[in-house]
Amino acid sequence: MSAEAFHGWLGFNQVRSLRWAHLRALLERYQTLEAAWHAPADALRTAGLSKQTLEALLRVRKTYDAESALRQLKRLGVRLLPITEPDYPPLLRQIADPPPLLYVRGALQPADQNALAVVGTRGATEYGKRMTAHIVEPLASNGVTIVSGLAHGIDASAHQAALRVGGRTIAVLPCSIDRLYPVDQGALAAQIMASGCLISEFPLGTKAERHNFPQRNRVISGLAYGVLVVEAAEKSGALITVDCALEQGREVFAVPGNALSPASSGTNALIRSGATLTTSAADILQVLAPSAPIAIKPSQVQPVRYTPESDDEACVLRHLRADQARHIDEIVRQSGLAASRVGAVLTVLEVKGIVCQTSAQYYSLVMAT
Repeated sequence: MSAEAFHGWLGFNQVRSLRWAHLRALLERYQTLEAAWHAPADALRTAGLSKQTLEALLRVRKTYDAESALRQLKRLGVRLLPITEPDYPPLLRQIADPPPLLYVRGALQPADQNALAVVGTRGATEYGKRMTAHIVEPLASNGVTIVSGLAHGIDASAHQAALRVGGRTIAVLPCSIDRLYPVDQGALAAQIMASGCLISEFPLGTKAERHNFPQRNRVISGLAYGVLVVEAAEKSGALITVDCALEQGREVFAVPGNALSPASSGTNALIRSGATLTTSAADILQVLAPSAPIAIKPSQVQPVRYTPESDDEACVLRHLRADQARHIDEIVRQSGLAASRVGAVLTVLEVKGIVCQTSAQYYSLVMAT
């Protein structure tokens, strides 16, 4: 698409209340948005624009400088991706209200269609961060792109886990592509652009205002086959992403947590409401692999290689799995060891990174990456 062909897309994108349905009607009549951009007001009204939207569009049309915007986008290395282009993410195109235009920094690849969204609280606990890594790393290392929102806490942990294993990750911004939110996530954003991309639907100069976040969240879920919530309070913004996912027909996964922890109250409630209880990558694969082109099957998820250093370690490890968490009481019963001894062995294995406590007194083997 030529630079001139983007003028209409950029111009119409300045008006927040314009939706893809409006632009599609204009394209049916004028073939290009550049031609529609110069259409008379009466013709624009026939596309279903409200009086308020039409007035806003006419004001923008008098002053907007698309050439200046294109120069700035070129300096930033931004790719413009209209919904009519074949490279536009197909899953996102299917949602009820897809962004007509995406601004992309980095590389969006066909393999990114194989994606899982991961969201959660900004105030993540150590447990939440460990569980994020425990689930994300084996997925990302086997071709699943991780989509999140660049925020501190679970979002950042998800991006970092994908990057650690050389996987791909996408950050969707609640502001324009020439800005960053949070502003102190510049180093992480640079890493993401080298192994994935930043995406925004907002015109240049847009700040991260409150009403942008729900709009951003529908893109996070829209890019993926499912959404994993690791930690979230009952009124967490991450639950808005869940609402979007349910409206879009996406699968919802939730990591159980301490019943006394406010950080897990929202995820525990999701599980009670029917979200898939998730303690490992295998839990996600068992749901998604039959219906989506997920790169690995549950049988391919293997624990890390480790040689036990004592008979007790070997005995405990025989009763642990990578794809299913087991309660300490079950391990005690099956191993025949004293409860105090099993607890001590599990603590040592956890420190060594061989075992992960997925929730209170439930343990599983850490997966290989």
